[in-house]
Amino acid sequence: MAWTRYQIFLAGLLVFTGSLNTLATKFADGQDAPGRTGGVWKNGTSLRPTTEVHNFNHPFLQATGMFVGEFSCLLVFRIVSWIHAKRNTPESELPDIVKGNQDFNPFIFYLPALCDMVGTSMMYIGLTLTYASSFQMLRGAVIIFTGIFSMVFLKAKLHRFKWLGIVLVLVGLIVVGVSDILHADADAKALGGNTEGQKSSSAVITGDLIIVGAQVITALQMVLEEGFVSKTNVAPLQAVGLEGLFGMITLGALLVPFYFIKIGHVPIDDSIDGIVQIFNNRWIAVGFGGTLLSISFFNYAGISVTKQLSATTRMVLDSVRTIIIWAVSLGVSWQIFHYETVIGFVVLLSGMAVYNNLLIVPFMASKGWITNPEDEEEKDTGAFADEPVE
Repeated sequence: MAWTRYQIFLAGLLVFTGSLNTLATKFADGQDAPGRTGGVWKNGTSLRPTTEVHNFNHPFLQATGMFVGEFSCLLVFRIVSWIHAKRNTPESELPDIVKGNQDFNPFIFYLPALCDMVGTSMMYIGLTLTYASSFQMLRGAVIIFTGIFSMVFLKAKLHRFKWLGIVLVLVGLIVVGVSDILHADADAKALGGNTEGQKSSSAVITGDLIIVGAQVITALQMVLEEGFVSKTNVAPLQAVGLEGLFGMITLGALLVPFYFIKIGHVPIDDSIDGIVQIFNNRWIAVGFGGTLLSISFFNYAGISVTKQLSATTRMVLDSVRTIIIWAVSLGVSWQIFHYETVIGFVVLLSGMAVYNNLLIVPFMASKGWITNPEDEEEKDTGAFADEPVE
């Protein structure tokens, strides 16, 4: 069936805002500006005053901004619900994004929000250390942990083709990670004049490992949402907004102790310095604002694509998003092209397709080579159905 104009718009919005979110965050990370009076930042082994020009490196502040963007979904939900209440719109005719059960305890979203907070903060730390395209590709590791957690906590059964998908994803991740490690030092020399290109192999592997580790937390969040939140049938936009509210309040409060707790005389995250830098450099403000705004539209588009089309369509569009981020990173000299990364991405993409029963398994089943297990009445644990964004 052909897509409607609205569905095409949603698909384009998902790809555009998803790409913009990662690129805007990475763009802000690569900017320099003077910060607040009285602070210090670490330059190699020496400490310098933050009034000097220095790199914008505030992952926890950026994560808080992301939650502010998610919280805006709750405001939109309230406005749309109020409009339809004034119109006395029947519940059956409400838009999908606001249709749902209102008789629930909102604090069921607090634990998933904590997972989102930890996972997002870890990923933003990793993003400052590695490449934007690797960041996007390595997030595919969520499939591995979601599958395992679904078996352990939800007692779900994984078909053999899903295990094959997990193995392919793992191989793809290894190829991408090894490519980063092998070429990081040489790329740093080749891109020496570019702030984003100055990454040692140790920094890149640390960033890659942090991002993969964050997927453990993200997978736990997804399993919690499937096991508890989805059963309440809450409106999708409201669910995203509530997680944003709890994440914004919790991480916003944690910024205070993060300011006072120091590692080597440098705060965990000097958010005041970050805010001053945002005001001192309009390009940091553009990047930070782009992250905040894009996350709102990305969540709306993601929810709508899953409902209007399918979770597998969302997975394909997310792969397009990865290609765009990669292409932009190459075009602006944030990294250098390596064929190993292409191989890793293709294997990773194949694993995602196999796991989500998309194209490969249905094609083989249509030829009579295999029997598609999902034709049976068994529980499916699709990893991308309710994927939270970042």
